[in-house]
Amino acid sequence: MALSTSPTLHTILFVLNPVSGDISKAELESAITAYCTERGRRARFYHTTGKNDLQHLQRHLQQHAYDAVFAAGGDGTVSLVAEALLGGLVPLGILPLGSGNGLSKDLGIPQDPQEALKLTWQHMVRPIDTLQINGRFAAHLADLGFNALIVERFDQGDTRGPGAYVRIATQEYLSYVPATYQVQTENEQWEGPAFMLTIANARTFGSNVIINPDSHLDDGEFEVCVIEPFPGTAAPGILYNLYTAGFDASEYTRRLRGRQVSIRVPGATQVLCQIDGEPCYLTTPIEVTIRPRSLRVLVPAAL
Repeated sequence: MALSTSPTLHTILFVLNPVSGDISKAELESAITAYCTERGRRARFYHTTGKNDLQHLQRHLQQHAYDAVFAAGGDGTVSLVAEALLGGLVPLGILPLGSGNGLSKDLGIPQDPQEALKLTWQHMVRPIDTLQINGRFAAHLADLGFNALIVERFDQGDTRGPGAYVRIATQEYLSYVPATYQVQTENEQWEGPAFMLTIANARTFGSNVIINPDSHLDDGEFEVCVIEPFPGTAAPGILYNLYTAGFDASEYTRRLRGRQVSIRVPGATQVLCQIDGEPCYLTTPIEVTIRPRSLRVLVPAAL
């Protein structure tokens, strides 16, 4: 893991998603401003709108100079800010406010926003890999199959939180029909039906499911994690493995590793996918490549 120190962060931009988390954004801005002022930092704020956010944020960053940009929201906000900073020297900070906060958990960032604010003055900079999936940016995890379906249903619903996710998953499980996939990396290939297929640049879902144990965010490779169709009697064991870093222990799971991969779905021209927690439809074949150490991230100094 490559870590480096960085100059003092004098001026910091906080990108806020008005609808993420349960905390009042006005109160949050006041708390952030007070915290930064006490430590000699200048806090500035940028609110997303849900319309052309990436283009507008990129333009804002071209016109203003910041020492760091913090994503204050969930996985979608983190992915947005990460893409805007991609390939540059300005580091990404994360104040986790969403229901998952997957990347921040993998980076060891405190899940309490007040604790995460310490990154504004006590931190190291860690360069991490990112992914390109059919031309789309991904910082963390992407899915095809069952989890992508649940993410889409969850996104369309009015209720948030783990309980809503579990309810939707339970409703969809019995009628779900796995698709067949053809996966080709530069080193190996696999073909068969899959309950779900995860393109993983990281280790852990926001739900604390460990889909990709022993992985690294900065090793120049990513994994394709496959869960094959399984009988109902095997479900408790698979679930236990997913929460205890035992993904590889099941006869229904496998991982492929590489720097680029092509995924085909016979008979389909488009497939549902979720990328960093956001559902979308991708044309096939799906082409995935890695961008080594293309994003600088603030992490706790103790790591």
